[in-house]
Amino acid sequence: MDRTAIGWINGFLGVVIFSGSLPATRLAVHDFDPLFLTMARATIAAILAGLMLMLFRQRWPEKSDIVPLIVTAFGVVIGFPLLTALALQHVTAAHSIVFVGLLPLATAIFAVLRGGERPKPAFWLFSILGSALVVGFALAQGITAAPLGDALMLGAIIVCGLGYAEGAKLSRRLGGWQVISWALVISLPVMAVLLVAFWPQSWNGIGAPAWAGLAYVSVFSMLVGFIFWYRGLALGGIAAVGQLQLLQPFFGLAIAALLLGEYVSPAMIAVTLGIVACVAGAKRFA
Repeated sequence: MDRTAIGWINGFLGVVIFSGSLPATRLAVHDFDPLFLTMARATIAAILAGLMLMLFRQRWPEKSDIVPLIVTAFGVVIGFPLLTALALQHVTAAHSIVFVGLLPLATAIFAVLRGGERPKPAFWLFSILGSALVVGFALAQGITAAPLGDALMLGAIIVCGLGYAEGAKLSRRLGGWQVISWALVISLPVMAVLLVAFWPQSWNGIGAPAWAGLAYVSVFSMLVGFIFWYRGLALGGIAAVGQLQLLQPFFGLAIAALLLGEYVSPAMIAVTLGIVACVAGAKRFA
């Protein structure tokens, strides 16, 4: 099997794992403060990542790797988890998941700016079409109904795209799981201090679903998913494999409906199918 095929397989597995992130976050923020949740998930994942680095005796990053690792941490360890957790106080998981359809375009833009990739013009047509479907859906649903939540989701998409591209570029040298592990470890001192600062005054009333949500986003969303995702981006191409994120709303909507009992409208399904259709065209011309 060639590198590209391996990259697409790893990327697909990463997307499947990430698809549960927003529904799990939605469960967690029912009982946990969003700021505490952000610090807790990063701290737990960082401890696990540090143990993995020590167990496999990984070499320390070079000095030139520190800034890219900080950018990666800012995008995927701090920025995206925090902004989505805040957004989910204002919008449903099903609504927020549709915004994830913008991630492929954001990732592709940063793949050009930071990764040096040059997709064909037709690639941008399909990426922009998929993004237009997402924006059109948000407008049709009445974006003024929760402007803060939608603004936070858009911010989350931008910083996440940057973190994806920066981390994938670095993965070509360090390896996928090593990049996310070092990014988590670098952020640990700050996140651990903030974790104490936002420590809940009482643990009473925190239900099992919230604990399950915290466990999922800490282990799978924050660490395991990135092991597959960064390897996929590094092997298959950031812009190309990044289009697999167009599938994430489809899986995420299904999870939100099954676990949270949220209503998935025909419009959501139609938009998601349209977005999925765009991935084939984008892949062809990446």
